[in-house]
Amino acid sequence: MEQQRRLIAGTLWPAVVRQTEHALSRGALQPIDTQQSVIDSGGIRFLVRQVSSLARKEQQREQARKLQTERRPQANPFLPYDPDLFVADICDTHLALLNKFNVIDHHLLIVTREFARQAALLDLADFEALLTCMAEFDGIGFYNAGAEAGASQPHKHLQIVPLPLGETGLPVPIEPLLDAEKRMPELPFRHAFARFDADELTRADAATRVLSRYRTLLEAAAIGAVEIDGAWCHATPYNLLVTRRWMLLVPRSRERVEGVSVNALGFAGSFFVRDAAQLDVIERLGPMTVLERVALPANT
Repeated sequence: MEQQRRLIAGTLWPAVVRQTEHALSRGALQPIDTQQSVIDSGGIRFLVRQVSSLARKEQQREQARKLQTERRPQANPFLPYDPDLFVADICDTHLALLNKFNVIDHHLLIVTREFARQAALLDLADFEALLTCMAEFDGIGFYNAGAEAGASQPHKHLQIVPLPLGETGLPVPIEPLLDAEKRMPELPFRHAFARFDADELTRADAATRVLSRYRTLLEAAAIGAVEIDGAWCHATPYNLLVTRRWMLLVPRSRERVEGVSVNALGFAGSFFVRDAAQLDVIERLGPMTVLERVALPANT
C-alpha cells in the first residue's frame, strides 16, 4: 500500500522560496513587469497592478473555454505537472505547485491529484489542504468557482498568496469594511461573511468547522447546487476568500466589465489589469462599481 503523502510542519515556506529560485533559473517562471498603483475609494485603498503577463493568462483561459465549448474529454492541465513548479505534497489528495503565471510572488496553487471540476463544491479534503498551507505562513486563500468567477482552468484548484497583498497599507485592503457579522451594508452586492475565533483554525477539527461555515455561507448567498456527472457543483458561480480571521463569499454574474477581468482577489481589494486602458476603466468607474457590476445585486 502506498504511504500517504503528508507535508512536514514548518517546511512549506522554505520549499516555496527554494523552488521559486529554481523555477526562475530554469525559465519555468517568467520575469514579470508589474507596476502597482493605489486608488482610494470609500475609505479603501484598492491596489491595482498593471501586469505585462496578463495577456498570456487570458489566452490560457480562452483556450480552456474553447475546449469546454467543443465538449472534448476533460484534460488535466496540472498533471503531469512541470517538476520545476512542484513545491510539496500537501497530503494524499492535494499537492502544491507554483503558479506559472504569477503576478504576486510565491503564489501557490493547491491542486487535487485526481481530476475534479472547478465547478465542484469544496469538500473536507479541500479545506484540510488549504488550512495545512495557511498554518505554514500568513496568506489569503481563494477559490474562483467557475469561469464567470475568474477561473482559467477546469481542474479543481484553490490558491493562496502571502500577506500583505501590497507594499503599503493593510494586509487585505477591503478589511475596513469587514466589521459586521454575516453581511456588511457597505458592500453593494450579494455576499456572505463569517469570522473565525482566535483558536478556531488551530483545533484538530478545524477543517470540519471551516467546511461547516462554508456551507452556511453558500446557503446564505443562495448559491444552490446541481449534480453534474455524479459531482455536486455550484448552481451560481462565486468567489471565496479565506484568511486566518474571516471568510467571504461573493456570487458572480459575469467575469469582466468593459474588458477588465476580476477574480476573487478583486473582492479583497486587489485588481490586475493588462494595460493603461484597463487601469483607466477602474479609475473612471471606481473599484467598488467594478465589483458591483461583476457580482449579483444585493437585493436578489
